[in-house]
Amino acid sequence: MNLINVIIWINFITENLFKNNDFLNYCRIADSNVTQGKIVVLPQVGSLPVVVRNRTSVPATVSKRTDTSIVYVIDEFTTDPTLIPNADQYELSYDKMSSVLGDHMDTLRETVADNLIYEWLRDFTYAGAGTTLAAPTITTTGTAVATHLASTTGTRKKFTKEDLKAMKLLFDKQKVGQGDRYALVSSDMMSQLLNDADLMVRDGSFGGELDIKNGTINKLYGFQIIERPSTAIYSAANVVKAPGAIAVASDNDSVVCWQKNCVERAMGEIKFFEKIGDPQYYGDMYSALVRFGGRKTRINAEGIGAIVQVA
Repeated sequence: MNLINVIIWINFITENLFKNNDFLNYCRIADSNVTQGKIVVLPQVGSLPVVVRNRTSVPATVSKRTDTSIVYVIDEFTTDPTLIPNADQYELSYDKMSSVLGDHMDTLRETVADNLIYEWLRDFTYAGAGTTLAAPTITTTGTAVATHLASTTGTRKKFTKEDLKAMKLLFDKQKVGQGDRYALVSSDMMSQLLNDADLMVRDGSFGGELDIKNGTINKLYGFQIIERPSTAIYSAANVVKAPGAIAVASDNDSVVCWQKNCVERAMGEIKFFEKIGDPQYYGDMYSALVRFGGRKTRINAEGIGAIVQVA
């Protein structure tokens, strides 16, 4: 029976890990590249063939394409064990185990999503490749508004549609695919964008970018807009901060932009642990483990970047 419960809860975690974080599905899925439950092999295509116009001499120079692989280890996320006292199993009017495991799922879901955003944006040197991938940033250009991040002070230039247009130009110059481009916008910066007077007149059938009734922006400059309560935080030096890092007064909010094939996520092993009838704690204990991570997929970090607020 315990084995059945473990399998049920592992399936529950697998099925619900991406709930309410739809952006996790709009990238390259590298689950099949995970080995040993935690190691990801990211293939890198070698140089392209040379094209000669009106060739006048033969034989042509023969070249061999040398492909390489970048290997990285995905992170391990574990929840602290939760104790359900023996008395609670009989005295409470609700199923406390389901409630407790739901809390574990919610915490895991938000934590892995926050960390994936960070992994996409942060500078990373791949072992063996000798290349550091740095996601480019563009700063906001709007009028000054009060900062909205907790623990920050002063004013910031607000996010405007022109900033997204600048990211479009950057992606175009990088020869990134025109389709499957996404922009993850925090709720506060979405509110700034919704105040744009030009967009307001394009509600409904005229253009259709803005849906006032639902308070959403469907697509703008080729980017599908996704709203999330929070995205990534940058320091005043334009360096992305790890989730949970200490906030300072000069931190800045950001909009995360990417093309689907330029970033990836990978899920490895998932484990659920339970200890029934612990004699020291007089109850049952439960915890969970998830292996999850991701990276940029291109050596030159094309197709991933951030629009960062500036003081």
